[in-house]
Amino acid sequence: MKNITLLSLLLLVFLSSCDDDLDDNLRPASSTEISDFVYRGLNYWSLYKEDVPELANDFFDNDAARFDYLSQFSSPEAAFDALTSTRDRFSILRDDYVALENSLAGIRTSSGLNLSLLIMPNDPTTAFGVVRYVVNGSPADLAGAERGMIFTLVDGQPLTSSDGQPIDGSTNFDSFFAPDTYTIGLATYDGTDFTVTGEEILITKTELTINPVHTVNVLSVGGNEIGYLHYTGFTNEFDSELNAAFAQFRSAGVTDLVLDLRYNGGGSIETANDLSTMITGQFNGEEFITQEYNADRNQENEFVRRFNNNLGSGDDGPAINSLGLTRVFVLTTGRSASASELILSGLDPYIEVIQIGTNTVGKFEGSFLLYDAPAPNFRRSEANPNHRYVMLPLVLKSVNADGLTDYFDGFTPDLLIAEDFENFGQLGELGEPLLDAAIDIILNGRSSTNYNTSIQRSIYDSEQEDPLYQRMMVDRIDL
Repeated sequence: MKNITLLSLLLLVFLSSCDDDLDDNLRPASSTEISDFVYRGLNYWSLYKEDVPELANDFFDNDAARFDYLSQFSSPEAAFDALTSTRDRFSILRDDYVALENSLAGIRTSSGLNLSLLIMPNDPTTAFGVVRYVVNGSPADLAGAERGMIFTLVDGQPLTSSDGQPIDGSTNFDSFFAPDTYTIGLATYDGTDFTVTGEEILITKTELTINPVHTVNVLSVGGNEIGYLHYTGFTNEFDSELNAAFAQFRSAGVTDLVLDLRYNGGGSIETANDLSTMITGQFNGEEFITQEYNADRNQENEFVRRFNNNLGSGDDGPAINSLGLTRVFVLTTGRSASASELILSGLDPYIEVIQIGTNTVGKFEGSFLLYDAPAPNFRRSEANPNHRYVMLPLVLKSVNADGLTDYFDGFTPDLLIAEDFENFGQLGELGEPLLDAAIDIILNGRSSTNYNTSIQRSIYDSEQEDPLYQRMMVDRIDL
């Protein structure tokens, strides 16, 4: 009996081990199988489906013909590129959906250092870095990094191209900032030359949850209470913090608002809807935007978003703290995109929107995640377990209450002011040029002040590495 029991126990352990091995060693999906997921997702949801002949519903006679077509591609990425419209500048395919899901929740592997690289004025083969802002409480913040700092060295090495040729838009600087830890060597600039100070700051990356409500301030200027909000991303997990900022503005009796979206690449459409209500509040039930889909999907999915006095898409969320404003000042740059531009578009039919800064990106399309699962939902819970590929295709476009859409060239500011690394100022404080310009209009109408209009082209921005850079997302619950 003991021998039988021992044999049974050994058999149970063996079978359990086999199950574990099967779970840990799932059969990898073939490149063609993953390419077929790409095809099915784009055929069903792509906003620009009509531009790609192969996506037409009757293009292939049968599944075998479709698979034969897809088998020619060397990778799913190659199939994705071939099946994406030339009008589509923002759809992405990634091989690990975990990173995208984390980004949606505001979780990044990051130091919290937001930086840009510019070409040195007198040396086209070398770049220098400037700190745009630092995430509050991040490793970079604790290490002493501050807005406006200039650096010319990373781990003691100058920021030069690998071949010593003049730097252009194709020059790759990823290797400088890829390590989990690196140092930046600070420098000063006297208008002609950079001088290394010898001071270094150790930059360390970690898993960071980023609160996009970066700077909230109320400035009392000339008898006016002016609210200032530097908002870095439309991350709906922090909608309560955003609403709390507006409670602070209401309590302070704010009569004008400066909304700083200069480094905001977008995010949740629902959050953009709620933020627009926080600024106003008097348009409950009026159309904010309409979401339009491709010809096959639009009849059953077209969705009119309306100003709603409660957080979220329903009427049972927390009450929104609204200011009831009839004008708003929005600060923008060439890094303002997507949901940031939705604020400009969605509010324009209702209140005066005064845009200050430089031209925005021109992204009016929205996306949601598609996993390798059955249509129409392509949901995570039904995803093929044999790979982790995920798509974030353009599936909808936004149309404001006046019918405005297709703003491929972005929004042109009412007052053109370009950031100048020699005179950055501090966000939310007097002396920062874009904020000063807004305050000048509040106090004096429009002055004859001369502003910097020379745009210093960035050749690398740290947020380019973000999986959701310049994306506008819609929650699938709205479908």
